Amino acid sequence: MKTDTKRCILITGGAGFIGSHLVMFMVERYPDYHIVNLDNLTYAGNLENLKAIESAPNYTFVRGDITDATLLASLFEEYAFDGVIHLAAESHVDRSIENPLAFIETNVVGTVQLLSAARNAWAADFTGKRFYHVSTDEVYGSLGTTGYFRETTAYDPRSPYSASKAASDHFVRAWFHTYGLPVVLSNCSNNYGPYQFPEKLIPLMINNIRHGKPLPVYGDGSNIRDWLWVGDHVTAIDRIFHAGRIGETYNIGGNNERTNLELVYALCDIVDDLLVRPAGTSRQLITFVKDRPGHDQRYAIDAGKIKQELGWEPSVSVEEGLAKTAAWYLEQTDWLEHVTSGAYQEYYKQHYGE
Repeated sequence: MKTDTKRCILITGGAGFIGSHLVMFMVERYPDYHIVNLDNLTYAGNLENLKAIESAPNYTFVRGDITDATLLASLFEEYAFDGVIHLAAESHVDRSIENPLAFIETNVVGTVQLLSAARNAWAADFTGKRFYHVSTDEVYGSLGTTGYFRETTAYDPRSPYSASKAASDHFVRAWFHTYGLPVVLSNCSNNYGPYQFPEKLIPLMINNIRHGKPLPVYGDGSNIRDWLWVGDHVTAIDRIFHAGRIGETYNIGGNNERTNLELVYALCDIVDDLLVRPAGTSRQLITFVKDRPGHDQRYAIDAGKIKQELGWEPSVSVEEGLAKTAAWYLEQTDWLEHVTSGAYQEYYKQHYGE
């Protein structure tokens, strides 16, 4: 399908948390691009996140699985993509511990199928083409009290999730070195913000605080993460996709390290304030639970390369971002109820049929 647009970009996983933010950004920022969103609408994919742009003339949604080679080949033929931004992935560590094979299937096999489809479609001429693989800092393993993950840090994944993402990263680089596929990669720290599925730490805590439920904290809460506002991640992806050097990896971080317990304390205080509850009310809900197997102690990103080469750096502090996030979830109670009840899955049937 030839279009009059300047570029045709495939975004995988575009109904998920980060993906939906990216799709909205790209559709609105680049009206002369045609954005095709391929998402399988598993439990974390929600088309309600994309209501604002679902009727945009430069946007198309396709429901499908990245492991489906036939579907991928037909999409590349129909839309003549010249770019891919690959975010589709199983991403929750706890789920990977319970069912690692699902993570291998989506994150490894799915990525290889997508790489193969792009290579086959672009084999005659790679000029102007780009395959961007979005990954995680968890592939690097765990840090001690000092040091930072850099693009040269050796991989040391500790969970089935991070191992599957590490494998997918290696396959992307293999397609670059073996076949010359024009790729770029990024490894990012923990994202947070609106539309995140409430199994993740921040929305889970906000929702539990709202309902006065226990706030489960793994171990003693000393594990440290670097937190990045999802909007900052999206602008970094945009910069890397358009200006990153082929074959290179860029680490994206928020410069916002916090222990899990510090983060939960902050959320308790923010939500108590927003709900006009006495200070300290929600801190009493904190419950320490058995630690997760293989729980990495600390993640921290050195984002110097992307700042130096592409001029990107985070713009939202964790204090500002947590306040904005908590306010959003408390205002969007219908969205939360839909997600936690599973009712959001009816949206696809209503708008796209069975």
